Formats: sequence, C-alpha cells, structure tokens
Amino acid sequence: MVYRKGELSKGTIDRNWPHQVALPAAHCGGANHVTIQLFCEDEKLSLCVRGHSFRRADIDMNVFCFAERTHAERFQERFAGEFIDPKERPKWPGSRR
Repeated sequence: MVYRKGELSKGTIDRNWPHQVALPAAHCGGANHVTIQLFCEDEKLSLCVRGHSFRRADIDMNVFCFAERTHAERFQERFAGEFIDPKERPKWPGSRR
C-alpha cells in the first residue's frame, strides 16, 4: 500500500497510540465532531491526528487512538465508547489482514 508522504500508517498508529476507543460514526459528525475535538483539546488528551474505522453489524464505527491509557479512559467515560484492542479490531469486509 502506498501512503502519502508524512502520513501515519495503521501500524504506526497501533504502536504509538495503542489505547483505542470506538464510537458509532453517527455520533461523531456535525456538532458532535466539534464537541469531541474541543474535549480532547481542553483536556490535553494524547489523541492521534488520524484514527481507524470499521463496520460491525451494519454500523460504521470510528476509532479514536490515544498514547496514554488514562486519556483513553477519560474519553471513553465522556462519550460512552468501547475499548478496542488493535490486534482484535475488526477490519473492513474484503480487506486483507
């Protein structure tokens, strides 16, 4: 796979930001996107600039990645997300593992 210059790879994200929280994509757009970004900035959370996504039971999920476990826990508590292990994270259908 070819990446744009300077773009973080999925492997790099999983290594450096291993504490990951998934939220339904429907809860991450519009005003909620601004709320999520402002919360992370105000709390000075170690949020990665790029995340992951996957689909489960016809629901698209966005994954927010953090370098520190306590930051991921605060995010999870605030937005009622679920912790995802990078090794167990579902992939998009048809993608290679």
